[in-house]
Order: sequence, then C-alpha cells, then structure tokens
Amino acid sequence: MVMTDAFIEMDRVEKVFDVCRKTGFLKRERRRVRAVDSLSFTVARGEFVGCVGPNGAGKSTTIKMLTGILTPSGGRVRVAGVDPSPGSRLRPGGGRPHRERMRLAHRIGVVFGQRTTLWWDLPLIESYKLMHRMYRIPDARYRENLDRMVELLDLRELLDVPVRQLSLGQRMRGDIAAALLHDPQVLYLDEPTIGLDVVSKAKVRDFLRELNAERNTTVLLTTHDLQDIERLCSRVMVIDHGRLMYDGPLAGLHEAGESERTLVVDLERELPPIDVPAPARVVRVEGPRQWLAFPASLSAAPLVARIAADHPLVDLSVREPDIEAVIAKMLHPSRDAPEPPSERAGRAAP
Repeated sequence: MVMTDAFIEMDRVEKVFDVCRKTGFLKRERRRVRAVDSLSFTVARGEFVGCVGPNGAGKSTTIKMLTGILTPSGGRVRVAGVDPSPGSRLRPGGGRPHRERMRLAHRIGVVFGQRTTLWWDLPLIESYKLMHRMYRIPDARYRENLDRMVELLDLRELLDVPVRQLSLGQRMRGDIAAALLHDPQVLYLDEPTIGLDVVSKAKVRDFLRELNAERNTTVLLTTHDLQDIERLCSRVMVIDHGRLMYDGPLAGLHEAGESERTLVVDLERELPPIDVPAPARVVRVEGPRQWLAFPASLSAAPLVARIAADHPLVDLSVREPDIEAVIAKMLHPSRDAPEPPSERAGRAAP
C-alpha cells in the first residue's frame, strides 16, 4: 500500500527495454525485456533501507528511475515531493521538466560504485570546488561540509592527489564526500563498497551510519555485500525479476527464508549423534565435533542446557545464519542454498 506521506514513493512502476539480438547476416530480432515489473514501495524520511537481489534483478534500474536517469514505462515515482522522470511534457503543477530535474538534483546525492562523479585528471579538491559552483553551495556551508567530510572519511592527505592516482577505496570515499557536499535529503548508494578492502569498508560503513543518525539523511543502498545490509540497514527489500519479494526488518527476512542457526559442539570423545528434540537436528558429525541445526527464531539456551547436562562437553559455539543463504533459499526454494562464504561464531555459555 502506498502512503501519501512517503518521502520516496514508487507506485506500480514498470520499466521495459527493447533489446535487439543478431540472428543472422543483416538480421536482427527485437524483443522486450521487463526489468522492473509493477514495483511498489515507500520509504519514510530518515530510513536506511537496503535493497538486495541477484544480478539483473532490477535494483540499479530502480535507482536510475528514482534519480531521473531513466523514465519509467509506467507507474508513478515521487522523491522528496518531486517527479524525477525526464520528458518533454509539462508537469501537473505547471513546472517544466528541466526545472523539476534541477529541484531534484539539489535534494539527492548519488554514488555508483562502478562509476565516478569526480574529474579524472584533476586533484580531488578541484572536483569539490566544481561541485561548490555547480550546486551553488553557500561558501560557509561548503567549507563546513568539506571539513567534516575530510575528517570523517580521512581525505586530508588525498585532496591534492589527481583522482586517477587514487586507489579504489580512496576514490570511493572521495565520491561519497562529493555526493554529500550540498546536504542532500536523500542518498542513493549503488554498490558503494564494491572492491574495497576491509579497512576501507569499515570507514565507509561507520561514516554512513553516523550520517544517517546525525542528519536524518534518507539512504537507499543496493549491494551484493550482505554485510553492508546487516551492519547498516534497519529494513531490507529483496527484488527478483523486477518484483518485490520481501520488504521488512532483517529479522523477518530470516523467518521468511526459514533460516537456521548452527550449534557446534565439541565433546570429550567421539560419540553417536546427540539425541535432541525436534525441530533441532544433528546435521554433521566429525569425530568428537557435532553440528546441530535449529530455527533462527528459537533461543539456543534450552538446547545448550540439555547437551551440557547429558554429554561430556568441552566447548561449543553458535553460528548465526548467513543472510546470503537465506535470500538464495527464498528466491530458489527448490535449490540447495550455497555454503556461507565465512563463519561468524559467537560464544554461548551453558
């Protein structure tokens, strides 16, 4: 259901592309590809929303329609009270398209992880000076924002370095600063941590968390790095084939995907599989170590207490469900979910 007070609003939005494919000498076949299919959602002011899905799901197309880069084939889009769709027609309020685009440009910031808005051969500070002029940012406000971005994103040693000489992580931090110099109300992030090392990712995440908390900036994040979602977002949307498959809190995603936690038990000696009540079950045994799966919605305490009372326990740990496996199971329930790329273990006391 679409709310009238939504800060970002998409109502039954569609996007169809005409694609030509070569079928022979001087022959081409045209077909229509539906990238976004009747997509509806709203985002309130100050929300930090993550958008995930497989390649080709329609995430980047959605961002481009929200920024005005692409025009929807159907449906309605509003961002901060402005229609971002370009076109030659007059708007309902009498405003012209280019004026609407100008109004929107001053209210949004955009970071595309695989593209830069910085000038390649100029020092980083020169790109910021150009942004200062382009957005007509008052001098005092520009200096205040620039000083804050430089400090929080650790850019001081990079200001006089040409953009082409920056590493990927340094350039990404520079792009995020450029997108925020004019104090946008909405920030779109399309794969902002792609290719970054662990240290750079941590800096970017800390900055975005602080930005959202202090300035109430509305953030819409699309990413394949699901740790970004887990550490930053209060809400997650799953998109597949241009359709909204899930929209809600991260905890609800685990329930919708029927995710499981894993209890890893180390015994004093090798024993038969531990007898535990359903829905818990032993899924693997290797010598004295056993792996038990149980629903993520249940507490581990009763299971831990029972094992500790009846078995010679040496150690145990609880592994949280991997969000990537949860989403894969939700989108393709007939397939086995992929093995998690990493194990995140947390201690559980008996």
